[in-house]
Amino acid sequence: MIVYEFKVKGKDKQYRAIDEAIRTSQFIQNKCLRYWMDNKNVGRYDLNKYCAVLADVFPFADELNSMARQSAAERAWSAIARFYDNCKKKVKGKKGFPKFKKHCRSVEYKTTGFKLSTNRKAITFSDKKGIGTLKLKGTYDLNFYDIKQIKRVRLVRRADGYYAQFAIDVEIKVETQPTLQVVGIDLGLKYFIADSKGNVEPSPQFYRSSQKQLNRANRKKSKKFSPAKKKAKIRQSSNYHKARNRYQRKHLRVSRQRKEYCKRVAYSVIQSNDLVAYEDLSVKNMVKNRHLAKSISDAGWSTFRQWLEYFGHKYGKVTVAVPPHNTSQNCSNCGEKVKKSLSTRTHVCPHCGYVEDRDVNASINILKLGLTTVGHTGSYAWGDLPSWAVGASLLSNGESRNQESPSL
Repeated sequence: MIVYEFKVKGKDKQYRAIDEAIRTSQFIQNKCLRYWMDNKNVGRYDLNKYCAVLADVFPFADELNSMARQSAAERAWSAIARFYDNCKKKVKGKKGFPKFKKHCRSVEYKTTGFKLSTNRKAITFSDKKGIGTLKLKGTYDLNFYDIKQIKRVRLVRRADGYYAQFAIDVEIKVETQPTLQVVGIDLGLKYFIADSKGNVEPSPQFYRSSQKQLNRANRKKSKKFSPAKKKAKIRQSSNYHKARNRYQRKHLRVSRQRKEYCKRVAYSVIQSNDLVAYEDLSVKNMVKNRHLAKSISDAGWSTFRQWLEYFGHKYGKVTVAVPPHNTSQNCSNCGEKVKKSLSTRTHVCPHCGYVEDRDVNASINILKLGLTTVGHTGSYAWGDLPSWAVGASLLSNGESRNQESPSL
């Protein structure tokens, strides 16, 4: 499954129609979630049937394509199924009980409700929302694929406009020549990655470098906000919404910079090695540290791992996630444990005298663990699918793990 993304061009009334379709999809998703809460033994197909009931009761829901209504119900069931899985696995802490959505940004169509033009440069939505024909702006060529291969189409609203995403069912594996190289990678804050060969990649810190501009834009937005209008439930001024959009666009630029950087580094690592070992970090728990949360979020470790696994699957390379316990404390030369604080950046072993950078020492330990793990469980350390390959539907926030730029 690959995802191609195009920017769509239309008129203001078409954009308003897309917003109405997104609101309707959010309404159906929340109604399905409430139906599951109020009734026992509700399954996935029960939610799909409930969509027809909502269409009969609410005329605006009937205007949305039936497949789009089912996609909204599937989103609700996805959150419910994730909650059930966490309960079965006895995940520590909160189990992720499904929540009602307040700010959805996309609506998803399956195999009906849309039609591509002859040259595949425009798409027409045929439901009663009035979206009509939208031009597709992008470098991808949809003529290469059969219409039956397009499994889902999603309209996404972002700060800089509206986008159409096409989920295409196609084999993504590419045969490459073996490099006969293996590497272990340690993710850090001083360096973005440090490998077992002694190479390091600097951390770009896109958010911190743009923080002054973000703070300035946020202050301008706040000055135009009226608490009295909010209390009276009156829409804020146009100047406020313009300032908020400028603030959103700056955040969007930072996120795109981080994503492209992670993609480039992951692609380079996969192309240079046949086996890549890395830490199975729980970033969700690590960002609870209020002293390091900003730096960890700015590093983009989860994004890098997702792209690493995707490129590993595409090019037939082995990617292994290993437990991170004591990889920074153990000596990679003699194996003895050498306790050190986070501020200690150099590993000095009192047992064998081995001296090395802390992150490089950890990457060597990660590689050793990866070589011992791969012989027992296969490509992935715990035998699971990579994070980008779970589920056929696109992500609820409009992002995709395997959106490739033309250069790749």
